[in-house]
Amino acid sequence: MSQLESRSASLDLDVPPALLEVIGLTVALAGPQGPLEPVVDASFAIGPGETFALVGESGCGKSMTALALTRLLPPGGHIAAGDVRFYGESLADLPEGRMRGLRGPGIGMIFQEPATSLNPVLTIRTQIVESLRLHRALASADAEEEAIRLLRTVGIPDPDGRLAAYPFQLSGGMKQRVMIAMALAPQPKLLIADEPTTALDVTIQAQVLDLLARLQAENRMGMLLITHDLGVVARMADRVGVMYAGQIIETGPRESFFAQPLHPYSRALFGALPRRQGRGAPLLALGGRVPGLEQVPPGCRFADRCPQVMARCHVEAPPWSWRDGGQAVRCHLYSDGQPRPPLAASSIPATGAPDRPPARHPVLDVRALAVHFPVRRGFLQRTVGAVRAVDGVDLEILPGRTLALVGESGCGKTTVGKAILQLVTPTEGEVYFEGDDLTQASAAILRQARRGMQMIFQDPFASLNPRLTIGETLLEGMTALGVAADPAEREVTVAALLERVGLSAGMMARYPHEFSGGQRQRIAIARALAVSPRLVICDEPTSALDVSVQAQILNLMAELQRELGLAYLFITHNLAVVDYLAHDVAVMYLGRIVERGPARAVLDDPRHPYTLALAAAVPRLPGESGPSAVASDPMAVDMPSAAAAPRGCHYQSRCPRATDICRQQYPTLQKAGAGRSVACHWPLPPQP
Repeated sequence: MSQLESRSASLDLDVPPALLEVIGLTVALAGPQGPLEPVVDASFAIGPGETFALVGESGCGKSMTALALTRLLPPGGHIAAGDVRFYGESLADLPEGRMRGLRGPGIGMIFQEPATSLNPVLTIRTQIVESLRLHRALASADAEEEAIRLLRTVGIPDPDGRLAAYPFQLSGGMKQRVMIAMALAPQPKLLIADEPTTALDVTIQAQVLDLLARLQAENRMGMLLITHDLGVVARMADRVGVMYAGQIIETGPRESFFAQPLHPYSRALFGALPRRQGRGAPLLALGGRVPGLEQVPPGCRFADRCPQVMARCHVEAPPWSWRDGGQAVRCHLYSDGQPRPPLAASSIPATGAPDRPPARHPVLDVRALAVHFPVRRGFLQRTVGAVRAVDGVDLEILPGRTLALVGESGCGKTTVGKAILQLVTPTEGEVYFEGDDLTQASAAILRQARRGMQMIFQDPFASLNPRLTIGETLLEGMTALGVAADPAEREVTVAALLERVGLSAGMMARYPHEFSGGQRQRIAIARALAVSPRLVICDEPTSALDVSVQAQILNLMAELQRELGLAYLFITHNLAVVDYLAHDVAVMYLGRIVERGPARAVLDDPRHPYTLALAAAVPRLPGESGPSAVASDPMAVDMPSAAAAPRGCHYQSRCPRATDICRQQYPTLQKAGAGRSVACHWPLPPQP
């Protein structure tokens, strides 16, 4: 056994200072006109127990860097220059047999898209147990017990039952948690986490981040964290690297980076964040897009989008400049030793949630909506119970208003959206769209209503037809619903829509697999807007987007709402986005609404303990304030399964304020101020 294999299989903590060294890494891909370089001259190091965060937009080369470190590059890709060293040994020329032994116990990886990373024909049990038996040599019984422990650790309710499930039976958030459990199963020395919490709600995100931090402390596990969430970076990273168009353009310690980001692109990322202190203010949405691999400019790669561009930026690549505090930046603003000039003010008009005068009649009125799924067992598949996914939900949305529906993964939010569109059949209740009850509507009325209602699904890869080009996908809905009679007019509309969501009309002939996760989400948004709906149900529409593109989408949605009076049902776990975009919020837990009211009032002054826990779990930037959690940690207890909800208040098993009445009787919604209601026997007092 080699020294590398011995170290990667051992728990010995006596390791060299640098666990991973990346030295001048350049990756090349075969292209029709010659080699293309998605990663150029990348250098960084990660020590045991250290986290290096790599941030940047989709298409900047972050994921390609991670794939190069594990030698999992796509066909035609190879390391063209530089080196990758793990425990001091070069991986660039390591035989593939040795690399297979290293992946897992040496270097583990959480991939960005669980839907494409999990095997769709194998159960969760088979996939996790396979990893445990291969890398840790556990017997079948021990491997299954460890698999249950791992699923429980990453916050999956009813882990014993979930082992028998297939990936398609899990929500996007649950699939992501399964991926995290699989990556942690071999107990790696280095974990590459590619957007590990993107699809997770804030409470599970906090739980997973705490888990990763604990594993780092216990095992001195190094981590390469790829993320677009600067709140997660602030919480987890020791050092930060900013990547743009294949190059690392800024590095530095976390404290220095957040105190004073140097590169104009880094500062633009901060300006794009929807933040509590800037409610209603414009988000800085950079124009243009990351240059393609075949369009890399000769000078600074950010020059075409930079608000502080100079003539030399277009022709001369900037050198590294070192600053106080351990920061380094590639930018001509610093190459002459001059102080950083102020960032040019954004010219974008204010796009916060507009305060429109309330309309008289709601565009959507949901009354006592219930969706129950039967639980069948035995050879004859007899019904033995029901999963009460949605259990008596009332919602109302006025034209030109946004209602945010928030809650943990598995609480029934997506099922509410699908039931409104009649994509799943409600068990009980009524759904009125512009006065028509869709639960009793004929096929003709329902077809007409669906032109006025559209949905942006959570998983863009699963919702896009892989056999249709992007242009065909957008035209399909317009043709089916009779939008614009002239085919040429439709194509012009599609081209304009792609440009409006941050893509280009030249991408119409591409297929879904040729886009990044964030780009596919933008395509899904364009498809929903193509038929000019009056109500858009947005199921996590910005969860896969980096902050700069998220700013474009939020600005676009607010602009369309002002112009067209669109109503949004915004299903999300991102409370910062809720704070920025929503007028009203409804908090959902295990199929029921536990609190609702004006968004800012609910988020600033939660009355339900669950709402407080959600708000307190949000990762914040240094200096930001927010609600603090109650004395105990309610999220340390697993969320119950909807198939076996607790008696009484569904939240009582996790609530630090629970008493006997909470365990016996479900609370009714009661008024808690102007326009607010809360379902709690012991609501929290108003904040002073």
